[in-house]
Amino acid sequence: MVASLGTVNVYAQISTQTAQEVKASSNTEVLIRKIRFSGNSSIKDRVLEGLIKTRTNREFLAIPRFTPWLYLHTLSNGRVGENPSLLDRSIVGNDLERIRLYYESLGYRDVQVDTTIVSLRESKVEVSYIIQEGPRYFIESVGFTGFPSTLSKETKTRFYARSPLTKTAINDSTFQLFEAYNATELRQEQERILSFLKNNGYASASRDSVIAFIQPGEQNHGLKALFYVAAGPSYRFGDVNIVYNNAQNPSNEVSSLRYSSDKIVLTPTSTTTLEDTTLVSKQSLPATINLTKSTNLPTKNQVIIDQIAITPGDLYSETDYLQSIRELQNLGMITIKRFGLSEFGINPDFSAEIIPVYIELESITPHRITTELFGMKRYGFGTGVGIDYSNINVNGLAERLNISVNSSFEFVSEETIQQITPKDQVQSSLFRSYELRGEYTLPRLARPFRSLNDVPNFVSARSTYSLSYSRSDQLYFDINSDLQFNYRLEVPHSNSRLSTLDLFELDIIDTNPSTEFKKNLIDEFGQNSLEYIRILQDFEPQISSIIRYSFRDYTTSLIKRNNGYFREFSLSAGGNLPYLVDRFLVTPGDLEGELPTLFKLSDNQLLYSQFAIFTMDLRQYIPLASGTILSYRLFGGIAHPFGKNTSIPLNRRFFAGGSNDIRGWAPFQLGPGTISSDQVTINGGEIKLAGFVESRQVLIQNLLGANWYGALFADAGNIWYGPRNDFRSQDNKDQLEQGRFLFSNFYRQIALGTGSGIRIDWDYVVIRLDFTLRAHDVNLGWFNDKKLYFSFGIGHSF
Repeated sequence: MVASLGTVNVYAQISTQTAQEVKASSNTEVLIRKIRFSGNSSIKDRVLEGLIKTRTNREFLAIPRFTPWLYLHTLSNGRVGENPSLLDRSIVGNDLERIRLYYESLGYRDVQVDTTIVSLRESKVEVSYIIQEGPRYFIESVGFTGFPSTLSKETKTRFYARSPLTKTAINDSTFQLFEAYNATELRQEQERILSFLKNNGYASASRDSVIAFIQPGEQNHGLKALFYVAAGPSYRFGDVNIVYNNAQNPSNEVSSLRYSSDKIVLTPTSTTTLEDTTLVSKQSLPATINLTKSTNLPTKNQVIIDQIAITPGDLYSETDYLQSIRELQNLGMITIKRFGLSEFGINPDFSAEIIPVYIELESITPHRITTELFGMKRYGFGTGVGIDYSNINVNGLAERLNISVNSSFEFVSEETIQQITPKDQVQSSLFRSYELRGEYTLPRLARPFRSLNDVPNFVSARSTYSLSYSRSDQLYFDINSDLQFNYRLEVPHSNSRLSTLDLFELDIIDTNPSTEFKKNLIDEFGQNSLEYIRILQDFEPQISSIIRYSFRDYTTSLIKRNNGYFREFSLSAGGNLPYLVDRFLVTPGDLEGELPTLFKLSDNQLLYSQFAIFTMDLRQYIPLASGTILSYRLFGGIAHPFGKNTSIPLNRRFFAGGSNDIRGWAPFQLGPGTISSDQVTINGGEIKLAGFVESRQVLIQNLLGANWYGALFADAGNIWYGPRNDFRSQDNKDQLEQGRFLFSNFYRQIALGTGSGIRIDWDYVVIRLDFTLRAHDVNLGWFNDKKLYFSFGIGHSF
């Protein structure tokens, strides 16, 4: 807590009624029409509005006094809409106290807060909060006293050096600061001291163990802060007692083992009944880890023991204690029923020097099979079936195995085929596809990063190997095989920060473009044209490898997205593995730019490209008022081919348009540049810039179990060809000029879609309906397309 030795005079009262004020008695219902703040030169109105509980009725899009929900309530005699916000003088009084305390926490210790309630019209009032801020106090120095003498001077010096409040040392424990008083920063320092004590053996330390005394300083409006520490006695970890039961198949037989502090088995496995099991007394023996487990559980003992960050017999560390619990949770195949520092009670026994740890675990069903049956429509009507098997404790090592099989069949009528292409160009009117996928996940880092598993920032890491194989029939080309392999490492640095490394991602796709597909290209561009060659290359067999690092930092709910932020950065390099195989294995000394198919599955050659990609995705969600949220997103990406390559694979390019991108354009139908979708000769682009802004306001609450939001939005952006994507006609004219990124011209090629929509927000899912007008069509200009474009989505667009 923060205690003050000085005295502060604060005046906070509700003004007596005047001739301008409400003449009605206190039991008359008076509508609050306006809230005003005056005198708050240092604090914005929006901040103060978040502090007080007195409210006007919700204003649509924050437009002053525009309250359609109150109007609906009046018209319907209270059946729909929003109840009127009525004046409550006790709430206004509490608001004054909240404002005063907030100002004091920022150093305005002489603040005075008053209010006036003024009549606007009959039964309508304006509530004004009048603030006299006064001077802002500052902290001259910060001192620390009372740290245990058992802590070394070096330990305390390192602790002081990490504090944001210790600028210039006056002596070993006092530091100059000369910064504005801020109660939040003092509380954070109090929490830092408390955490320091608990991680250095002082388990009984509490908030009352660290007190900040604030007293007048030597200068006018100056203060001195002194943190007084009463740490209490030091403690060590005792036994770590773990009980692991089988919830699916309870057994009365258990095995008990003792492990030393370095996790070596001290006693052989012994099997007893649950009633006869007693843990070895530790009065005279060194502290150990004791594991009591149902004998019919397949989990290896070492899997449980390896998650324990506690070292029995060492000084108590709350970080190690909580880290052990998190590591057990991250295994994903157990439930933690109970954990604590006493066997039966809630609070630990601080009368002894040793603190034991008790953890009770319960198994989760390891095997699961799910099936799905679905319908589909593309060219015709079809159906499909999928089967998924998962095992969350493979070989008793908490490793997860997922195997899935999906297959679909689509029947296309003769009439549909004849409308698209002559019937003799299609081998069958029944299109078939299937996919086999396997995924194996380890709750730790695998080679070559295994040594990092004990590093604090890597202890919750995962390694995933995935392999998939698919085939499918298409109208213009068949995918003979699509083989994908990925080795991914995921490292959650905290609850909001995640690093992902795709160390090895390989995609081999073998296709057969149909004769009709090639004929259409020849008819449009000519058999030997560059367009024909480049487009055909995009649909020919290819091999792609990539290594990619991504960093994600977010504080927002990934479903609600109503506050906080989301940031993601990604850097990847591709095509280097096929390049090395081509240069040194397949044709040593001769670089061909293609490889034979794997295992000779077909006679096709596999093309490859070398490239690098960087993307940046920034999103912010700002609550403006009750039920109103302003959000924006900025996205930028660039893909650059290198080596002998002038373009990158089709599946690695950027595309624009769609309900989750720039609304108003269908997926893949925007850009590059000012090239229209029916003129695109090379699909996708190497550069993408986009910006999005959206305002959401609650319209109806709890209708069909959901909140219904109205939204206004604007999406802007485009894609462009990069500088190396060279495509010229026979007379050496640049065919990509309209779609190429140029600093002098790109801003004229920004498409803009604006519109409104509805968000139906349940706790578990959000349904989105949007109507968009193309405010700026890159081909038609500003407001020349009068059509409304509808889009449907699950979840927010960003």
